[in-house]
Amino acid sequence: MTTSPNPPKPSASIILGIESSCDDTAAAVLCDGKILANVAASQSVHEQYGGVVPELASRAHQSNIIPVIDQALKQAGISHQDLSAVAVTQGPGLMGSLLVGNNVAKGLCIANNLPLIGINHLQAHVAALFIDHEVALPMLCLLVSGGHTQLIWVEAIDKMEIIGSTQDDAAGEAFDKAAKLMGLGYPGGPMVDRLAKEGDIKKYAFPDAQTEGLNFSFSGIKTSLLYFLRDQQKANPQFLEQEIAHVCASYQQQIVASLMKRLKKAISQRRPASLGLSGGVSANSALRKAFQAMGAEQGLLAYIPDFAYCTDNAAMVAMAGYHRYMNGTFTALDETPFARAHHG
Repeated sequence: MTTSPNPPKPSASIILGIESSCDDTAAAVLCDGKILANVAASQSVHEQYGGVVPELASRAHQSNIIPVIDQALKQAGISHQDLSAVAVTQGPGLMGSLLVGNNVAKGLCIANNLPLIGINHLQAHVAALFIDHEVALPMLCLLVSGGHTQLIWVEAIDKMEIIGSTQDDAAGEAFDKAAKLMGLGYPGGPMVDRLAKEGDIKKYAFPDAQTEGLNFSFSGIKTSLLYFLRDQQKANPQFLEQEIAHVCASYQQQIVASLMKRLKKAISQRRPASLGLSGGVSANSALRKAFQAMGAEQGLLAYIPDFAYCTDNAAMVAMAGYHRYMNGTFTALDETPFARAHHG
């Protein structure tokens, strides 16, 4: 088994972070916990398909990854020789996309005699909260993204436990599916958010799934929207044209209410020192507002990452990697990426 070398720590710890789990190719440079550069190339190729096509995603990563890394290093004024370690998203994600990032990271480590640090993508989203905040721990984090919806109990940046998760679809998926049903294009979440601002949140009612404990479920609300739109348009072909803002507002409101209900339940069970919101859907304006209101109501500090650190980015990977580097936790060079989430 080949392991990464453990070189003596230089006076400054400089981490290169690489993220390629889905359709964004990203690289970031972090020096002693401070972000020096955060670069991303997103892929427009998927828009015509209304969702990410894995084969096209991995090809685009192959084209983008070296220029993105070079740009991040250049922006930070850092050369390969200055690096202390390379942190890379190991999973979960699309296997083809992950392999591109992991293989380039391993190549850099071998060429420059650097340790490799494999990062769990979901833990990286939690680490994003530590970039701009001195986080009061333990923190209860609500992670909401296209592929995951979880409640995570965070005792340290590298010590966390999933205490609730979705039983079927993620909240981000429910937003994207709704946008697709209404012909709003991809990615749909931001478009639903924008239209919802002009609508009445109480005009239409959508169901909240009954789930055990702190778990979530969003497949029911997606199905109810499908039938609702079908029935309304049968009665009035112009329905969507006339009512789209109200439908978006009511649908979004129910998703946010469902998230807040479980968050409140978890607060009463766990009594955290603070709350965190992370993942791509943490950019949603209604969710941010409801989350901050929950923090105020419960008398808890409520952290949300900067918009640049909400969606998939490499700064969060570098931040998670920095803490592992300081603890001397490295990854073997023969470890392979994983497509599915490890539950723990």
